[in-house]
Amino acid sequence: MPTASNAAVSASAPIAQVAVVEDDRELRERILVPGLADFGFAASGMASAEALYRAMLGTPFDLVVLDVGLPQEDGFSVARHLRQARAMSIGIVMLTGRTHSRDRVRGLDEGSDVYLAKPVELEVLAATLHSLLRRMRAHSTPPPAGDTPPDWRLEPDGWCLRSPDDVQVALTLAERRVLMRLFAERGEPIARDQLIADLTDDIYAFDPHRLEMLVHRLRRKIEDRTGQAPPLRAARGTGYAFTR
Repeated sequence: MPTASNAAVSASAPIAQVAVVEDDRELRERILVPGLADFGFAASGMASAEALYRAMLGTPFDLVVLDVGLPQEDGFSVARHLRQARAMSIGIVMLTGRTHSRDRVRGLDEGSDVYLAKPVELEVLAATLHSLLRRMRAHSTPPPAGDTPPDWRLEPDGWCLRSPDDVQVALTLAERRVLMRLFAERGEPIARDQLIADLTDDIYAFDPHRLEMLVHRLRRKIEDRTGQAPPLRAARGTGYAFTR
């Protein structure tokens, strides 16, 4: 049976509604849409500007990931149209194979917030969307009082870890579940069985080595992204802890 904490994580709302406008079906449906879903976004794929405009009639998208080379109406025109129609209420990330500086300048001039060149790692795209959402929502937390040094922070929705110098790391669903449990008991070791229970409904069919590999990859990913080793420690004979 899933734990109460596991059920709460599973039932959590997506971070944001994302429209992925890309005419390459393989890239759109097999990589971008499911990949962004792994990072907590509700992603929908469209192959053209017309399909995007039609979808927007029924879905209040927060973000658009937009290719330039679209049929009929290109991404530059789409960005300009969205910016004129929606002002600052939608975030636009151009994801394109056009890498020339004049294309980058044009994309930003037409209204995109970010211009990314293909190919891009899904973690980088997810982190970019996190950052853009954060700016759009103007969400800021007050600095700690006194001389308390900055610490590692987990965003309230759990989908993004921030280092002491404010570098962000987008998390997959499994990574999010592990870190939410560790942050809930900050500094206290959490038994492996408890962490496994947050990852699966059948703890007896779950190979414990999968948890070890997940933690190992997560630690390396955080260090690669932030340049700092996270205080994610193995507690001998117990499990893991995220210390201050």
